[in-house]
Amino acid sequence: MFATGIENSSPTLGGGRIRVDEMDKCGHYRLWQKDFDLVQELGTGYLRYGPPIHHSWPGPDRYDWSFADETYADLRRRDIVPITDLCHFGVPDWIGNFQNPDFPAQFARYARAFALRYPWVQLYTPVNEMYICALFSAKYGWWNEELTTDAAFVTALGNIVKANVLAMRAILEVRADAIFIQSESTEYFHAENPAAIRPAELMNAVRFLSLDLNYGHRVSSEMYEYLMDHGMTRADYHFFLDETRKHHCIMGNDYYATNEHLLHPDGRSEWAGEIYGYSVLTTQYFARYGLPVMHTETNFSQGPQGDEAVRWLRKQWANVLRVRNDGLPIVGFTWYSLTDQVDWDSALRQTRGTVNPVGLYDLDRRIRPVGEAYRELIAQWRDVLPTQSVVLALPVFPPSQQQDPVLRRVETRARERLRRTSGPSGGGPQEGGA
Repeated sequence: MFATGIENSSPTLGGGRIRVDEMDKCGHYRLWQKDFDLVQELGTGYLRYGPPIHHSWPGPDRYDWSFADETYADLRRRDIVPITDLCHFGVPDWIGNFQNPDFPAQFARYARAFALRYPWVQLYTPVNEMYICALFSAKYGWWNEELTTDAAFVTALGNIVKANVLAMRAILEVRADAIFIQSESTEYFHAENPAAIRPAELMNAVRFLSLDLNYGHRVSSEMYEYLMDHGMTRADYHFFLDETRKHHCIMGNDYYATNEHLLHPDGRSEWAGEIYGYSVLTTQYFARYGLPVMHTETNFSQGPQGDEAVRWLRKQWANVLRVRNDGLPIVGFTWYSLTDQVDWDSALRQTRGTVNPVGLYDLDRRIRPVGEAYRELIAQWRDVLPTQSVVLALPVFPPSQQQDPVLRRVETRARERLRRTSGPSGGGPQEGGA
């Protein structure tokens, strides 16, 4: 699956007074038809995309699908497969933030409502980058609740992952062959010196928590104590062990030049640059979860030479091929996003209107060199990769085939399998750990 995405981050700043709406900043509300033209021009066929949650969900059990009706109808007409991103770093004002214990159940109702309205949609990322969302909102104090404690982080993480799990369950009740692609940041912490080994080991365990909980993977005894010491209960923890929908998931790994960190003995960290790279880190994550893999996000700024982003694209694609040649079931690659972004140089903490030249197209919708390179890469490779690289038991169908009798039979079998394997627990927990 060659993909791109349309950035739909929507966190709040300043105690909830300022909404950072990347769809607005990047001009998508005005130019969405042009943006879909560009997706077709690239030849990707897959688009990470979702309705703006703060507009489409104005209250409990209240939905405004007006924008989504237009855009999703057009995606279906064009036969573009959406990977629907329902929650991307923000929630509606009435929810407040990720400390709200009502968020998971309410979000599941929102996800179900979306699935009922657009039953032809098969691929979902219910909550984007769960670890990063909790970290930036409740540990770094940058977004949403703007808190800086371990207790706030554990609360946010628990609520976010529970929302993701309940949303998967709700969507599967509507569409039994739904496939969930967890777009999660692939992280690693390098020790600066021997005194930093211990804190680096701790952070390299914390980085897995969102996916551990989401996939029902038993955490280490140290991480179990960390969760219990900072507000998670035994019942909360066992909810995640018992409610996994892992067998419907693709592990999406995001990798940027900022994903590896140099950790100092006092716990401070700084960007380390690319040391291990995507293939090494993805192999670590695959060894832990054993799921099909997709490279779900990467980008790089077009610098003064004009080819910096092109060279990064080639490096990331080489890493994808390395992972595949090593025998990992990798099913897709994504340059994120379609257009340049705005204010991500400050991680959306400042609303200065700074354009970040990381897109396949600029904000005037002119193709960048990396867009031309990606279009060429897709044309060269899309029909060359052998069929054994397709590992999904549930095939993916484009919108034009959603009424095909073959798909209906696949969905019927998936529903029967779901009833047999899920029951009240959704599959058994894994062995080992706490």
